[in-house]
Parts: sequence; structure tokens; C-alpha cells
Amino acid sequence: MSSDTLFGTGAALPPAYPERAAWGTAPKLRQWQSEALEKYFRESPSDFLAVATPGAGKTTFALRVATELVDRGIVNRITVVAPTDHLKRQWADAAARVGLAIDPNFKNADGRHGGAFIGVAVTYAQVASKPMLHRAKTEAARTLVILDEIHHGGDALSWGDGIREAFEPAARRLALTGTPFRSDTAAIPFVEYAEDRDGIRRSRADYTYGYGQALRDHVVRPVMFMAYSGQMRWRTSGGEEMAASLGEAAVTKDITAQAWRTALNPAGEWIPAVLAAADKRLTEVRRTVHDAGGLVIATDHDDARAYAGQLKKITGESPTVILSDDAKASSKIEEFSEGDKRWMVAVRMVSEGVDVPRLAVGVYATSTATPLFFAQAVGRYVRARRRGETASIFLPSVPNLMALANQLELERDHALDRPEKDDEGFGLEDGLMEAANREDKASDALTKQKFEALESQASFDRVLFDGGEFGTGGEMGSEEELDFLGIPGLLDADQVGQLLRQRQQEQQSRRKGRPTAAPAAEPIIVDHRQLTELRGQLAKNVS
Repeated sequence: MSSDTLFGTGAALPPAYPERAAWGTAPKLRQWQSEALEKYFRESPSDFLAVATPGAGKTTFALRVATELVDRGIVNRITVVAPTDHLKRQWADAAARVGLAIDPNFKNADGRHGGAFIGVAVTYAQVASKPMLHRAKTEAARTLVILDEIHHGGDALSWGDGIREAFEPAARRLALTGTPFRSDTAAIPFVEYAEDRDGIRRSRADYTYGYGQALRDHVVRPVMFMAYSGQMRWRTSGGEEMAASLGEAAVTKDITAQAWRTALNPAGEWIPAVLAAADKRLTEVRRTVHDAGGLVIATDHDDARAYAGQLKKITGESPTVILSDDAKASSKIEEFSEGDKRWMVAVRMVSEGVDVPRLAVGVYATSTATPLFFAQAVGRYVRARRRGETASIFLPSVPNLMALANQLELERDHALDRPEKDDEGFGLEDGLMEAANREDKASDALTKQKFEALESQASFDRVLFDGGEFGTGGEMGSEEELDFLGIPGLLDADQVGQLLRQRQQEQQSRRKGRPTAAPAAEPIIVDHRQLTELRGQLAKNVS
């Protein structure tokens, strides 16, 4: 039975196992999608976990599986489970384009969905609150359950049990994620774990398509990380005045967290300077990608509104502000995605799964730094629409963010057998930031003082790309900074690397040509990968 006979004259679906799709030919599947699809139907498993880097096309793969299963009579109902309400609607819209009618407005109180729909889209929280309701719906038909961003299945202690209870009777379960790991040791439902040589149980995917492979296939964009440092000065809740350079290796983690917090303070000079630099980069990108947009990810609502005000002063245009308590948040995201406005500012809700393909420039202005959140945030910028598009992300020059940026291509699995607070050395500043905020509130009654950011100044540090580091640093607006802000917006990954090395050599040559008080020593050719390893080792030793 064809999809046309079942669903009417919907959009034509691609062939199941086509030859390698030419760039820009939407009707055909990408090579990884074809390979994963072939494996799925060859093995016909009850459970299948597909791990594919953000932007690679997990939704297209899942909907192709769904239509095949329906056409073959294996399933006659579909349930999509997603982390947020916005993603429910995004899934329903994508399904409608291939002739699958999914209801994203189903509520637990409804009991059953309308007869015009083949299934529903719900959130993990919705399922966990009424697992027996969803179990009954699952048992009532031959159901395919698509579990989008499956790592959210362990978000709350009771969620895993509730999701297992609801979907254990399903005919098929298809789990998807771009980040198959968590920042804790909560088990992810319907994911297989296998012991490695060290006796640690790690998640096992049925098909994996990583960022490095996707980059080589031109499926995702190459990402340049523009790191900014600077001098910070603040007063602690105990009244002590402190000063430090942002990202300085020879300081404690709590000082790093406080300096980072000072940099993100909207009243200082660091964040407006970095926003202005990011807008310059966006202007350059828009010379060749005319609708390119930017996204600032903020820590909280107050910061988001303040950053939006600063962007309006810089650009003369009011950015789109996305707050989690805004009932119109989803419509605002869709409007921004379809328009050509320059900037969007959001807290956490745009960090995962939300599809805004024109995002090309980002500012990581949040204190959240777990590998999971960082990977999902970066995933908002890597979706390629045409070959040669690049992404540029501006971020504070702090050690753990630098490490995460340098390990963008690292493939991680979810490990169950490790201490909950040991996230491979990353994300520790999250706890320090939270502790600092709690300390402010608890100490106010005793000291009548609180943490106060006194002064912040920004300076250009370096560019991180493909595990390498480029640039000799410089003041804001300096030739050293503008060399990198002015890189064209349409380049392949190899061209980006070549141009960065060229800029590096030019800066070193300029420095050699400047007059110095003493004769210049012979230039030392530094191995950037060795330098990265040494910095990481130094940070570990200091901590």
C-alpha cells in the first residue's frame, strides 16, 4: 500500500534506499538515513536507538520509518514523545508534510484523540504524570512510539518508570537523540547498556552518525568558537573585593565562576562589547547568507531582557525575546525562523531541538556548562541549508568551555557507573554558580551585602576550530580581532581551517615586525594540539 492511498495526496516520500543524495535534492534521503533505514528493516527490532548529531535529519529518518511501518501494516498508530510543547508542534508540522496527521494538542484529560489523526505528540512530563492512560492508548492499537531526545526520559526520578510503564506494550519503539548522555547517572528508558572493559555500563546505540562524519559529508556546518577574555573585578558576599582575568588558568574554580558571572553581568562592559563583536560577525556573514540570524542564550529572564536592550542599541532593531513563561514563545520562534530579523535572545528553551536553520552566529552568555547543555546549544547553529555555510559562536574564555569546544567531535555515551557529580571534569562551574547565588540570599540577612559585579572589560582571546587554536589575542576592535570577524560566511571546513592558519601566520608576522626593546628571539613553532593538551592538564592540576 502506498502512502498516497493511505493518507491522500500528501508530499511524496523519498525512496527507501536511494543512491547518495546530491546536495540540495530534498526528495532523497541522506546516506546515513538510508543506511540506518536499511539496518532498521533488516533487523526489524522492537527497540532501535539512532544517535545522530543535531542538524543531521533525525526527524526525516524517523518519519520515513513511520510511513514504512504504517504502509506495511506493522503499526496503525503513532505516538511522538518530545521534551517541550514547541517540539510537539514541530513534529506535527513535519509529519503533516509527509501525509501523517499527528495531533500536538492532545491533553491527558481528553482521553482519546480525534479520528482524523493517526496519533498524538506529547511531552515526557505529560506521559510521566499519567502513565496508565498512555499505556491504555498504547495497548489499544499497534503503536509505534517515537521517543525524541530520549535522554530526557531520566529527567525526574519517577519519569523513567512512568515512561517504561506507558510504552512497554508498544509494537515498536524508535528512540532518537543527538546527545546520548546525561549529566547524571539516571538510566534512560528503553536504552541498552553494556559493560566496557572497565566494568562501566554505557549506552549502546544501534546506529550512530557523529558530528565529525556529518561535517565531512557537508551535512552540518563547521563551527568557529570566538573566545573572549578580559579583566574582571567584583565584591564577594563577604565584602571582599576580588579581581581576576577571565579564563586565567592559575586560579581556583570558584574564582573562575565568579569572574565568569561578572562577565555576564549586563551592567558591565564585557557583554555589550562581545554582543557588538558578534553583530559585526553577523553583518559579515549576511553579505553572502542574506537571512542569517543570531541567537544569544542567556542564564535567566532578567539577563535576557537586558541583553535584548543592548542589542537594540547596537543594531537599532528590537530582537525577538523568547522566555519560557511566554504563551506566545512557540509562535515567536516560528516567526523568527521564517523572517529575516537579525537577533533572537532566549533562556534555555531554544537550546535543544528547536529548528531555526538560518541561525549562523551565537553568543553563549549563560553560566550553564554541562557537556549535554553545551552540545545541545551548539546544535542550534550547525544545521546546513547549503554547502559552505559556517557557524560562529562567541563565548567566555573559561577552561571548561574551551575544553568542550575543542572536543566538539568527541562521541560520548551515557555512563551509569560513576559518581553523579563526576561529569568527566566538566560542568563543575554550574554548581559553583548555584552555590554563589544561594550564598547571596542566605547571607543578606547577616551581612546586608551580596555578590556585586564591579567592573568588566573584554578583550579578544583566540579562535577555536577543529581542535586547534588560532590568534594572538588583542584589544576589542583591533586588527587581530577583525582578522577573524571578517572571515567570509560561505566556506567549507577545509577552507575555514586554511584561512585560520593564514590569519595566524599574518598576525605572527606582524608581531615580529613590531619594534621591541630587545632583539627578537627565534620564533617558536607551537603545536596547537599539544598546547591544548597541556592547558587541559594544567587546569586539572590546578583544580
